[in-house]
Amino acid sequence: MATSATLLATAACSAGSSADDPVGGPSGAPDGGGEGLVVGLTAEPANLDFTTTDGAAIPEALLVNVYEGLVKLDQDSGEVVPLLAESWEVSEDGRTYDFTLQEGVTFSDGEEFTAEDAKFSIERVKSDAWTVSLKSGMDVVDTVEAVSPTELRVTLSEPSNDWLFRMTTRIGAMFSESGVDDLQSTAVGTGPYEVTEWDNSGTLELTARDDYWGEAPGVGQVTLQYFEDATATTNALLSGGIDVVGTVQAPETLAQFEGDDRFQVIEGTTNGEVVLSMNGAAGPLQDVRVRQAVRHAIDHQALLDTAWAGRGELIGSMVPPTDPWYEDLTGVAPYDPDRARQLLQEAGAQDVSLRMRIANLPYAVASAQVVQSQLADVGITAEIEPLEFPARWLEDVFTNADYDLSIVAHVEPRDISAFGNPDYYFRYDDPQVQDLLAQADRGTPEEQVTDLQQAARRISEQAAADWLFLLPNLIVAEADVQGLPENRIGESFDLTTLSRG
Repeated sequence: MATSATLLATAACSAGSSADDPVGGPSGAPDGGGEGLVVGLTAEPANLDFTTTDGAAIPEALLVNVYEGLVKLDQDSGEVVPLLAESWEVSEDGRTYDFTLQEGVTFSDGEEFTAEDAKFSIERVKSDAWTVSLKSGMDVVDTVEAVSPTELRVTLSEPSNDWLFRMTTRIGAMFSESGVDDLQSTAVGTGPYEVTEWDNSGTLELTARDDYWGEAPGVGQVTLQYFEDATATTNALLSGGIDVVGTVQAPETLAQFEGDDRFQVIEGTTNGEVVLSMNGAAGPLQDVRVRQAVRHAIDHQALLDTAWAGRGELIGSMVPPTDPWYEDLTGVAPYDPDRARQLLQEAGAQDVSLRMRIANLPYAVASAQVVQSQLADVGITAEIEPLEFPARWLEDVFTNADYDLSIVAHVEPRDISAFGNPDYYFRYDDPQVQDLLAQADRGTPEEQVTDLQQAARRISEQAAADWLFLLPNLIVAEADVQGLPENRIGESFDLTTLSRG
């Protein structure tokens, strides 16, 4: 979700500074590590447990950096590449995966990582210990066998085009059986960093491990500092309080950094769809014509220009251009206020009033104000209610579906599958879409592309939601920071590539 409603982000501790006085930061690094960095982010995690807490904030901070999987996603190519598994083979029928694991890997508590830990981790996702919606990606797993300490065999109940890709997300994270007793406040992983300070007060400190099995990261200590206010984030960078703005929350501020030799501005893409969610199981939006009217009432280019300074991309579906089955579906519901009014009249929907309960994040608040104005032009009243994110938004909107409209960025990769789950907070229930998604997963790669394109078009035509725009990857940093990602198409902000020139 975004929630992944988000999607979304999370963390906390102390770097000797505050939002009002954002100076200070890590003063050093362990032996063998590089100079420290402070990265400014938004939407702080409520805890450290992404197995029971939805949203993208926790995996943004911890996945790849603290918790590793057998595989990970290459941010440049979008390909699945080895991590804790040095290689793997797939049987001819596509059901059996034989992984050869890296040797000499240890968890941050000193315990050795073996195939038994991988077996434990995969089976745990299928148990009641995991509660987040993404766990369904492991449903296709039938059996897991630790053949030897470095050999793991996973057998699926049926071929799946999607399963290995899902292993790059949080559900593929490897845990130690002795390290899961207090996941909300303690993170024990095999990654290059460990959490050395965190108290849910605005910063989270990661320190490079001396005993990491792989190549040491270029930065010995990274502090993630969380800001609710875009101005405070900008001021922190200008004053030297932070080194990197990892997620620019006010694109109009970029002008003051562009052309300044002290800073660099990176603009790439993400898979973060800013979704205008519609509750398909309650209120006026149960009627497809009302949902379609909402889509036709929105001038998406004007919204992007107004709310996000024209930065980003219009997409028209839950499929970003980095996915193999992308099609430009912006023409399915073009801006047409007259058509919106006609659809409302056909539906007998007069004096429609909707509760727009949104995440209290800058892009959502700015977008909501434009949506509210444009809906008013066709006779729909939308009352905006910002909800604290992630905790209250996740509880009221994502969990309880107590809303009519909402706005949040869905940042999980390949998340069109959310529309196949009628219990997901969209409350969208369409058997044809469910069948297409299931067929796509078990068919040939060519059939997968065709089926997912058909599913995306039907979802768009039925106005199961509206896709306001695709978030760009906007980063501002001091000029000597190297290794920043141009694109972010996975859940993690990979800190392992960073260094200082």
